[in-house]
Amino acid sequence: MPAYTVHESSIIDNNVTIGGGTKIWHFSHILFGSTIGDNCSFGQNCVVGPNVNVGSGVKVQNNVSIYEGVTIEDDVFLGPSMVFTNVINPRSFIVRKEEFAPTLLKRGCSIGANATIVCGVTVGEYALIGSGAVVNRDVKPYALVVGVPARQIGWVSYAGNTLVFDRNGIAVDSFDHSRYALKDNVLERLS
Repeated sequence: MPAYTVHESSIIDNNVTIGGGTKIWHFSHILFGSTIGDNCSFGQNCVVGPNVNVGSGVKVQNNVSIYEGVTIEDDVFLGPSMVFTNVINPRSFIVRKEEFAPTLLKRGCSIGANATIVCGVTVGEYALIGSGAVVNRDVKPYALVVGVPARQIGWVSYAGNTLVFDRNGIAVDSFDHSRYALKDNVLERLS
């Protein structure tokens, strides 16, 4: 695997692990204790850490800060200028680092541009968060959520396409013809 690439305007602290094939573009800063997997891409003006774990195949667009307490699994997409928080009730005059609430983005989920992920939530596998949404509670795998506060309006496939169910409760994705069934408000990928 080829070495990672870092633009000369970016800063990488000591005690950072970056996987092969990862690219870090202009004006970014990777803080100490952070781990980034293979084949990731970070746009300009991104901040990671300290002590953040980012999986492999993650795409982080411009102007995204990933704070301590956030964990990102493989193949996650973070749209331009989306936001994470790490404390529920911040005050500039009170230090609350011991109150950071963990946030987990599961494999393959996508977060739209300018969305906000409030700390303490889990976004499920392959979920799709619409642009500008404010996510303040857990999101189910394959869920499509939009709005302020974010609410689920449907389901998406592995490929991110909106699923339409037939009268038998089966949906077929046009991307790869995979089949999905909804059982007890949980989406199951059949093939």
